[in-house]
Amino acid sequence: MNGGEDTGSIEAGGAGDEVRWLTPKERRAWLSIVATHMQLMPALEADLQREGPVSFFEYQVLAMLSENNGPLPMSELAARTNASLSRLSHVARKLETRGWIRRRPSTEDARVTMAEMTERGMDELVRIAPHHVASVRACLLDVLDDEDLEDIGRIGAKILSHLDPGHWIFRDPVLVGEGLTPS
Repeated sequence: MNGGEDTGSIEAGGAGDEVRWLTPKERRAWLSIVATHMQLMPALEADLQREGPVSFFEYQVLAMLSENNGPLPMSELAARTNASLSRLSHVARKLETRGWIRRRPSTEDARVTMAEMTERGMDELVRIAPHHVASVRACLLDVLDDEDLEDIGRIGAKILSHLDPGHWIFRDPVLVGEGLTPS
């Protein structure tokens, strides 16, 4: 709370545990992550909005469907977009209305809903993707060197494996082939 200074034995949540305030090094790391996220995501969102009627989350849905080369169960698509099924279902309805995706029951299990990209959705993604990639490069990647990219990949995987050891990226053959593993 106060930049890492010891404030005594303040209890956390009444559980009898003393608060472990952030050290200056921890505070710097924490605030850097938060500030980066809070600046990066709105910048990427604004760039996508300038290109057309698509949010960052809608773009992620389209991108994940395009990378799969076929229908995906909604539950897997939710995992790949880091969303709840409820949020994904709401956005899927919007994307269906635009004609960009379609949903249908699985032919193997009627309890499972499959989502797939339409040709119109692929056309929209192909139109927007070059602009989005340029935005990602301009906002993030172009200021980093190869060592920075390795560090971010390693640190991101370490944090993610702590939060969600079963996250789908640890099962993705391309990412695993690039050395992404839970730490």
